[in-house]
Amino acid sequence: MKINHPLMHNNFIKSDMDSVRKLIKNKNLILTQSKNVIEFEKKWSKWLGVKFSVFVNSGSSANLLSMLILKSLSLKKKEIIVPTLTWVSDINSVIMAGFKPVFVDIDPRTLSMNQDQVLSKINKNTLAVFVTHVQGFNSLSEKLLKKIKRKKIILVEDVCESHGAKYKNKKLGTFGLISNFSFYYAHHMSTIEGGMICTNNKKIYELARIFRSHGMAREAKNLKFEKQMIKKYPKLSPQFIFLHPTFNFRNNEIGAVIGINQLKRLDKNNRTRTKNLKLFLNLLDPSKYRVDYEVDGSSNYAFPVVFKNKSFKFRDRFELTLKRYNIEFRRGNAGGGNQLRQPYLKTYLKKINLKKFPEVDHVHFFGYYIGNYPSLKSSRIKKICSILNAIKL
Repeated sequence: MKINHPLMHNNFIKSDMDSVRKLIKNKNLILTQSKNVIEFEKKWSKWLGVKFSVFVNSGSSANLLSMLILKSLSLKKKEIIVPTLTWVSDINSVIMAGFKPVFVDIDPRTLSMNQDQVLSKINKNTLAVFVTHVQGFNSLSEKLLKKIKRKKIILVEDVCESHGAKYKNKKLGTFGLISNFSFYYAHHMSTIEGGMICTNNKKIYELARIFRSHGMAREAKNLKFEKQMIKKYPKLSPQFIFLHPTFNFRNNEIGAVIGINQLKRLDKNNRTRTKNLKLFLNLLDPSKYRVDYEVDGSSNYAFPVVFKNKSFKFRDRFELTLKRYNIEFRRGNAGGGNQLRQPYLKTYLKKINLKKFPEVDHVHFFGYYIGNYPSLKSSRIKKICSILNAIKL
């Protein structure tokens, strides 16, 4: 009997739609970026614990703008250490900004970057470490934070899959110079499409605003800076001084009011997701699946299902079983698995020995995720685990 389990269910509820209806009833309606975007940015900053946030049209755009901002600072170092298990935009943003990605394997207990490999690959050319907190797991450590601070290396955090996750009781996304969030439909909260760039640095904040809107000087909303630019470029219209080559990455008022409303229930939903994850891992057969994850401080958005052993026959039975019960899944876990195996990185494949990345390769071939969401009942979790555990090795 099919149980019909999607990757995400009911991420928009009636109150979200009510907030949109209220918005569109306003006279002199403005739906492009306006006062609700500003309000959402302020409320998000307060929730996260940072000074500044910039609402953009996707988490991928947040990734790209973060790298373009680093490029605009004219820093001499060109290497950025990146994970091999992440979303494609993390790697693409590094490449498109003209930096060299330096890859590391993953830690199987967090699915995030192997800390020892990160530390071993830091050298005189390292500009930044671009961490991805995969599926709600923390990828930071005191050892890493101390070394990159001592070496004056920039930390950029991708928190797109980990809203509300913490390290030492402090939210992820507050440790780096810049952090990125995604509000895609399947994530912890959604604004239809959308993302956020967060920072405590005023200069980074102003650059994020400029880069979000065609590179225009006036978008910094810094009168002193604007006057300086007007004086520097007297032959240009004061309203149209384009400082950087970029595009329009703005979001809109509809996404903002949905975000404001969803933010009200984010903490409660995250507690439910974490409770779901712990039940799932407790019920899963440890002889068939990995269950030893570092869950402290995690804020899970999807159940990780990684085989204990390598077996393509078991993989075939696993996928057939999930399809039979209509349990939606994704193989390769975050971003489709090992990014080094993707065609867009073919120029790097000639220089990289895939055998040096065994952990991410294991997840690539034998790792999955399935849906975890706040409305999920414990009885459904028990049923799913029963189905997974019954698959023969």
